[in-house]
Amino acid sequence: MNKTDSKKIKVGLFGIGLDTYWPQFEGLLERLEGYQQQIATKMESFGAEVVNVGLVDSPVVAREKAQVLKTEDVDILFLYISTYALSSTVLPVVQKVKCPIVILNIQPVAAIDYESFNALGDRGKMTGEWLAHCQACSVPEFANVFNRAGIDYEFVTGHLGEQVVWDEIQDWIDATKVASIMQNNRLGVLGHYYAGMLDVYSDLTKQSSAFGTHIEIVEMCEVKKYRDAVTNDEVGEKIAEFQSTFEVIDACEEEELVRAAKTSIALDKLVKNHDLGSLAYYYEGESGNEYENIVTSVIAGNTLLTGKNVPVAGEYEVKNAQAMKIMDAFGVGGSFSEFYAMDFNDDIVMLGHDGPAHFAIAEGNVQLVPLPVYHGKPGKGLSIQMTVKHGPVTLLSVVEGKDDVFLLVAEGESVEGPILQIGNTNSRYRFSIGARAFMNEWSKQGPSHHCAIGVGHIANKIDKLGKLLNLRVVSIC
Repeated sequence: MNKTDSKKIKVGLFGIGLDTYWPQFEGLLERLEGYQQQIATKMESFGAEVVNVGLVDSPVVAREKAQVLKTEDVDILFLYISTYALSSTVLPVVQKVKCPIVILNIQPVAAIDYESFNALGDRGKMTGEWLAHCQACSVPEFANVFNRAGIDYEFVTGHLGEQVVWDEIQDWIDATKVASIMQNNRLGVLGHYYAGMLDVYSDLTKQSSAFGTHIEIVEMCEVKKYRDAVTNDEVGEKIAEFQSTFEVIDACEEEELVRAAKTSIALDKLVKNHDLGSLAYYYEGESGNEYENIVTSVIAGNTLLTGKNVPVAGEYEVKNAQAMKIMDAFGVGGSFSEFYAMDFNDDIVMLGHDGPAHFAIAEGNVQLVPLPVYHGKPGKGLSIQMTVKHGPVTLLSVVEGKDDVFLLVAEGESVEGPILQIGNTNSRYRFSIGARAFMNEWSKQGPSHHCAIGVGHIANKIDKLGKLLNLRVVSIC
């Protein structure tokens, strides 16, 4: 894991109210501050550093709190509507802070207890009680002002006792962390494109612009330098790592294990030297050249890196390295995949690849197996045989369209059944719209033939990531 992956994001939180209310309604201010503290505590449990500046109730306080939030350089700002407030107390804050805004329209409870409320008998007390529940009152006012000011925002609407509210807030926090990881990621590109794979070719400037990613061009000669310096002790340790992570089948020759171990060690050093958080690679060259020896022995080492938060995409698929990094940053894996076949009898699509894989999301053992030929590529070597964990999955592709970079997503299921035992990652996937419609609709969006697969359904999180990065998100199912 590179350094930025473990960094906590900063979440700004401010509540709003009207200073006129506090002397009018005893205990209202303290009550609303208590609700806001509940929200702050919950956000901290989601792994965020919360900058809670309290309740803003006048334009003067708004400017003071805005400066605090600006100085703290928060990544996302949550505006908690604790009761009615004037939009003039809110606008200065969001204008000053200039970061993504989520408006929390969250009541204390699902509904006012009308019987108890009406039994209070004192209309003053009744008004104070109502004001503790009138969050919705400000929603259209703020939307009106933000729209006219050209400020983007999103809503979370519900009540404090509702799980869907906390899930939405956590999704926003998770998406903000992933956006930060992508903006601070260092993506290495090693080698060159697979010649003729026009769909794979990427615009590196567009990728840096869309995600904030730094792209580091690294050289095969540097990998060779590290590989040539590998010691026997290092090889022994790396083979032990292979054996503890993979099921190394008996057919794997010692010579191939040593070859893969040396390359894995060299890749580890390359990643460390450049502080890489992801990598895309491919190389051919003249038959029998020294670099061919490296590139035909990378799958085991790149699979180890992928399962340890440094996703690696083959065939120089930069866009898919980005998609894999997004999925990994969400904590759901992100295995390198392409379409293998369709089974119309079972209405499923098969996806896989000869590596690298994300061993952390495997169903059962991950086998290290010999492959006598890499289809369409030079040489032979060791490969990974595994299936993605059965259950809900999400597919993600970073697409460079004619006009923009966007995110293409689909939710489905990894299902049991026969797979191709060809020394590749290989899984069967079912989609709610059926295999035929899925293939047609997914392909019409114009992605490359690769995608990243993660476990669980996280389309909601990816949609929020798109909003944070100002990228379109197209959901197929």
